Amino acid sequence: MSKILLIEDEAALQKTLGESLRAKKFEVQSALDGEAGLRLAKSGKPDLILLDLILPKKHGLEVLEELRKDEATSNIPVIILTNLENVGEVEKAIEFGATTYLVKANYSLNEVIEKVEQALAKKA
Repeated sequence: MSKILLIEDEAALQKTLGESLRAKKFEVQSALDGEAGLRLAKSGKPDLILLDLILPKKHGLEVLEELRKDEATSNIPVIILTNLENVGEVEKAIEFGATTYLVKANYSLNEVIEKVEQALAKKA
């Protein structure tokens, strides 16, 4: 069973997406802010991270950068799931090693789960 870490400060989305992932037999851990997400990534060793960018305590790009610098977390696929459509943010995220950049408004829950499954299949 693959472990997914969901770092998302919007509680309703976190709950809905978490339930949808669990229905697909994923083990899901959640964090509501960047600092907690980083701690869980290091201690929980997830197979994939879904990361929002606009987060309390630590911005998602900072989280991504720290994940990539740490040998223990540097190879975990990270899918950015955010409402930011700024080209600069997209470029930074890809530069920092994000696997995929998804704008929340443009994707259904099923499409997000499909992207998760594709990223995990590439990792395997």
